[in-house]
Formats: sequence, structure tokens, C-alpha cells
Amino acid sequence: MIELEAILLIWGVRDEVLKKLPVNGYWLYGEYDFIAKIEFTDENELKEFSLELIRLIGSGKFKLFPVKLSSNALKNSAEKHQFNEIQEDSIFYVF
Repeated sequence: MIELEAILLIWGVRDEVLKKLPVNGYWLYGEYDFIAKIEFTDENELKEFSLELIRLIGSGKFKLFPVKLSSNALKNSAEKHQFNEIQEDSIFYVF
């Protein structure tokens, strides 16, 4: 079950490295080099994916913006006190 959808933005990465990405997305030519929508089953999967990207392209070269949380994910996050308030543009991960 998909709990979380996020937008991945990558910049400052050579085309040879972008070809090795473990996701499908779109190459951009401008401020960002790549964009993709990615689905995760939970926040841990998102963190594992982020670590994989850090190994592949390095830190400081991508952002993951969660754009959709299932109601179950919101409930679980509230129970763990991970998110006090969900607002547009208020939750993002920078690696």
C-alpha cells in the first residue's frame, strides 16, 4: 500500500550519473537536472532511498518533497509526533 508520494529534484549531476538513477523521471535542462514522482510505502523506505541516492550522486544535490500522505500515514505520523502540522511546502527532505 502506498503511503507517501514525493517529488524528487536533482541538480549538479552529470548525465552519466543520471543514467544510473534507480527511478524513472524526466531530464531537465536549467536549474534542475532531473525530476521524478516516487511512491513509498512508508517514511523508512523514503529514508533508505535517500541513502541510496547519497551513495550514487552525493549529498547536497537533491531534494525530496512529500506531496501526498495517505490518511493512515498521517495517523501514524501524528502518533509518533513526527509532524505537528501538515502544511503545503512545510515538509521536505534535503540531502
